[in-house]
Amino acid sequence: MALSHKTRKRLSLFILLIGLPLYIGFVVGVMGIIYDRFGQPPLLIELGIYIVLGVVAFFPLKPIFLGTSREDPDASPDE
Repeated sequence: MALSHKTRKRLSLFILLIGLPLYIGFVVGVMGIIYDRFGQPPLLIELGIYIVLGVVAFFPLKPIFLGTSREDPDASPDE
């Protein structure tokens, strides 16, 4: 099912304003659990965890954000 340009723009705005803060809270919680159970990991491992968590969250959402800053390709020229 293909989303319209307007729907993708609205969905991307929703993800940035609502989803991103929720995901940041989730990541902070996960890292808190890791710190409590194992102590603070070495810097490179901690950096790797943050990179993996970032890619896991937003790489699947790339098609939604792709092309949202462009003009609507389906709009008629007189609009």
